[in-house]
Amino acid sequence: MSMESAAWSSLHKISTAKGSTNKISKETLKRIVTFASPYKKQLIGFILLSTLGAFLAVATPVLAGEVVNAIVARSATGVVIQLAALIGAVAVADAAVSLATRWFSSRIGEQVILDLRTAVFDHVQKMPIAFFTRTRTGALVSRLNNDVIGAQQAFSGTLSGVVSNVVALVLTLIVMLNTSWQVTVLAMLLLPVFLIPARRMGGKLASLRREAANHNASMGTQMTERFSAPGATLVKLFGRPEQESTEFSVRAARVRDIGVKMAMMQAVFVTALTLVSALALALVYGLGGYFALTGRLDTGDVVTLALLLTRLYAPLTSLANARVEIMSAVVSFERVFEILDLKPLIREKENPVPVPEGPLAVEFDDVRFAYPTADKVSLASLEDVAVLDSRGGEEVLHGISFRVEPGQTVALVGTSGAGKSTIAQLLSRLYDVDSGAVRFSGTDVRDVSFASIRQALGMVTQDGHLFHESIRSNLLLANPEASEEQVWDALRRARLEDLIRSLPDGLDTMVGERGYRLSGGERQRMTIARLLLAQPRIVILDEATAALDSTSEAAVQAALGEALEGRTAVVIAHRLSTIRNADKILVIEGGLIAEQGTHTELLALGGRYAELHGTQFAVETVQAVDAGASGGEQPTAP
Repeated sequence: MSMESAAWSSLHKISTAKGSTNKISKETLKRIVTFASPYKKQLIGFILLSTLGAFLAVATPVLAGEVVNAIVARSATGVVIQLAALIGAVAVADAAVSLATRWFSSRIGEQVILDLRTAVFDHVQKMPIAFFTRTRTGALVSRLNNDVIGAQQAFSGTLSGVVSNVVALVLTLIVMLNTSWQVTVLAMLLLPVFLIPARRMGGKLASLRREAANHNASMGTQMTERFSAPGATLVKLFGRPEQESTEFSVRAARVRDIGVKMAMMQAVFVTALTLVSALALALVYGLGGYFALTGRLDTGDVVTLALLLTRLYAPLTSLANARVEIMSAVVSFERVFEILDLKPLIREKENPVPVPEGPLAVEFDDVRFAYPTADKVSLASLEDVAVLDSRGGEEVLHGISFRVEPGQTVALVGTSGAGKSTIAQLLSRLYDVDSGAVRFSGTDVRDVSFASIRQALGMVTQDGHLFHESIRSNLLLANPEASEEQVWDALRRARLEDLIRSLPDGLDTMVGERGYRLSGGERQRMTIARLLLAQPRIVILDEATAALDSTSEAAVQAALGEALEGRTAVVIAHRLSTIRNADKILVIEGGLIAEQGTHTELLALGGRYAELHGTQFAVETVQAVDAGASGGEQPTAP
């Protein structure tokens, strides 16, 4: 490595390193060692090859000096040829060792990436919904990408670099001191000229890089939000495109200015250190040449010293920055371990039981629940805050008890925030109760396996979320083994068959991000088709028809009526007309069951349900009359 290359490498490593100069935790090191233990044999081979490569790197300058000495001494031609052949053999061996080292490096590094990414991905999937409602998606993705790759560098770069540089430095110093200790000492005196500016300049560059990274992150966030379908719609409806453009251009201009400043700082630094390299070589040739002319040094030794000079400076520079590199890698590991150490609140029992066979009853027994506080489900670094929000933990359900017999439908009504969706989330075990129990036919859901719950229960939410995949993939998420006939049957029952068949790519049509290539009603019917394909024994409908127009709602209600037949169902709705035929209606207010009974019984009671019916259904009746006046269907009054 030349002085110029060493300069660039030094600047890059210092300026891109993460973390502080804090001491490395012994616990973290133990975890890293434990994590690397499956690859012990590969690591040993990697280190041995790196050591051999360092020996070969020092051998070439020594042999080159011997060639010069042989020529000056007018030795036999065979001696020069043998030395040249030996140099060639060393070069071939060095190339082979370099390739083998690279293979070990990439093999170990890529396997580390696989293990870390898989571990983090699998762990994040186990986190409760509260975790995802608080954390930034971009921060999680960064842990899976940037930090995992940073941790990989500990094995593929830092480890081999430290080993090979230590060996190369020791060998180079031994050879140089043995050749001429005077030249070696003078060459070492120039090292501070190389390292001190590197550290100072590196710190400034690191600060500029961080500022540029922050601006790039802000631009990335702005683009992600503004370029999504809902974000673009919001900007066009209520935003000010000129202001958006101005904000973006200001950040982009600052990144441009930082780029120019960094380029000039690097150029000045590298140019100065290239000058140092030239001065060092001049010292070697001047003093070494003087010693050679006065008979105190062989001519070939001058060449050897000159060639070894870079093999002295480069390892010293790298080792001087080794702590920065190690800290950077350890910080990456710590950020990955930080995710892995966040314990999921919802955990499967060691020996879970399956959901009972046959039709299922649903029971809530004195259920009390409070949403977890931020410190239990999140990290400040994932929320981009200095301190986690300490609010929360207040009880939102206060002793909820009810039972739904197999095949029955219970409807939950009440004002927004009363606790209806919370009940649905506890039933599907997206959260766990604080006290009391939720049971499927007498079996506590906390004793049941996650897989068994997912097979027994299906849920349709209001937003009707779809992945940016094909229609087929989105449907098969519910039942990967479903046949083509079953898929089309589900679409027919969800009143989507004609639409899908009319599309050029049919089931292979991509639905777009969050399904925005479909209308709101079509997206919702897609999620209902997915439910129909899953054929669960318990169905939860959380405002499942809220996004549909009256015509689509009537069609889907018919499909849902077929899908709910013989199944236990929990239906949440603000539109009372959608739940009036339920076997039981629960009026939820303030986390309590204020009233319960059938539609007729609750109207006769003249309480909260009657009040909701009198205000809300009156609005629906007016809408129905308006629809009838324009040729639409009129719903049947209860």
